[in-house]
Amino acid sequence: MARTTDSDLTPQELRTLVAVADAGAFSAAAEALGVTQSAVSHSVRGSERTIGAVLFDRGRTGARPTPAGEKAVAYARRILRLLDVLAAEARGAARSETVEGPLRIAAFRSAALHLLPPVLQRLRARYPGIEPRVRIVREVGRGTAGEVADGKADVAIATLGGSVPLPPGLVARRLLEEPYALVHPTGHTAPRSLPLVDWAENCGSYTRDWWAGQDWIPKATVEAEDDGAVLSLVSSGHGMAIMPALSLTGAADTVGITDLGLERPTRQIGYVTTSELAATAVVRALVRELRTTVPQAVGLVGGDC
Repeated sequence: MARTTDSDLTPQELRTLVAVADAGAFSAAAEALGVTQSAVSHSVRGSERTIGAVLFDRGRTGARPTPAGEKAVAYARRILRLLDVLAAEARGAARSETVEGPLRIAAFRSAALHLLPPVLQRLRARYPGIEPRVRIVREVGRGTAGEVADGKADVAIATLGGSVPLPPGLVARRLLEEPYALVHPTGHTAPRSLPLVDWAENCGSYTRDWWAGQDWIPKATVEAEDDGAVLSLVSSGHGMAIMPALSLTGAADTVGITDLGLERPTRQIGYVTTSELAATAVVRALVRELRTTVPQAVGLVGGDC
């Protein structure tokens, strides 16, 4: 598709791209935007001409972003968010540095349960104008960092240094180092002899080298996608598991926790944002509370942000 000489897309064109991607159909996007379907089609065709690429595959079942469309929609979300931030930042500057506005946070389950509550409590007490919005995202594949890259979150609490590289255009800083431990039914005299309950969420990328050297770990007989389900299975006597410390916070008395020694695997936990949003008042406010609160709250090894 030939590219036009005018490379600027209007905010409304960007909103249309996002609406079509979110709704999965031109008609549904039109309803969400309060315009006609022909207006949506015209806008998307204009954006495709400007960019010089087909952005959506059209079919009877709806519209799905092409690889070019996925990239365009991700940037559209990020640009639209920056336009929102522009207004909030300007208002804050006019009101003697008042910090206000929505703050979209993506976090994996154990971080949302055990790291964020004290951070958000301090944040809301200090900056009542900030409106945190937290989404729990499985830390699999692109995980929470992918939410930031796709423009769906401003900040992610993420695991760093795994097998999946950080998407381009993002910045990351470490907050703490989280050790893994052996978990098993309380009181079991030989927990390493138990069947393995494996956890699908990104554990392998952090434990792979260590795991390969442990000849006592059997092939998994049960697999679970949720750390809470793993602990429930272990508690009920179905086997042992190898889990990170945050997932074990507040574990039931029926779950025993055994240290794996000095060579135990660990994973890094930190925050991820875009280079543009890193300088905004709402993100800087959250980062200050994360740096202050997280290492103290969890009793793990603090980072050097």
